[in-house]
Amino acid sequence: MSVDKVVTNNKLKGFTLIEVLIGLTLLSIMVVLLFTSLKICADSWEKGERKITNVNEMAVVYNFFQQHLSVARPLWNDSGTEEKIFSFQGGSQTLHFVSAFPASVGRAGLQMFSVTLYEDGEEGFINVSLEPFATGMERDEASIEEVTLIKHVKAFKIAYFGADDPASQGVWADDWVGKSTLPHLVKINIELMNGIYWPEIIIDLKVTSPPVDSVGINGHGAGQ
Repeated sequence: MSVDKVVTNNKLKGFTLIEVLIGLTLLSIMVVLLFTSLKICADSWEKGERKITNVNEMAVVYNFFQQHLSVARPLWNDSGTEEKIFSFQGGSQTLHFVSAFPASVGRAGLQMFSVTLYEDGEEGFINVSLEPFATGMERDEASIEEVTLIKHVKAFKIAYFGADDPASQGVWADDWVGKSTLPHLVKINIELMNGIYWPEIIIDLKVTSPPVDSVGINGHGAGQ
């Protein structure tokens, strides 16, 4: 075989510089498209995870109020003094009420729930403290437990619908202090730091009848 034929065959088996450049360009485009697709998928996954987290967080907060606040008890706290304090006391950013845990829970019996907004700079968080509710007894600081219900809170507002006189028409109020009955409805608005504004949480209190002053924690007279 002559030298000219060998050179010609080698040329047929190789690539020209233009072909190599075109191949590298196409490969670069494919890599860019691949990483762009991966980034889009990762962003979509992250958004989905955030949405699931927000929905779960919202469900936890709603279930908490629905499970405990809706069955709040109209009781009086008799500390042994002449003045008796109604167990349900609410402000625009604080709420105190008495509700019961089931027997299967370690803290069985009536508990005083205290929901409070605390602020840390521009960011707030809502805490819930629990302590056993018993009339005529002093507070036991060791029995109080406190947990964070939700973090990264930008705004938190509570409103109450009801009336002192059951025969009169109720109105919305920013607080429920110094009353002797439970409100009919409690409306809770929460806005988070990420700009998510939750739908209004409206809880219908199932027990709205006026309490009997002498009824204690076990249905006996407070003085018994």
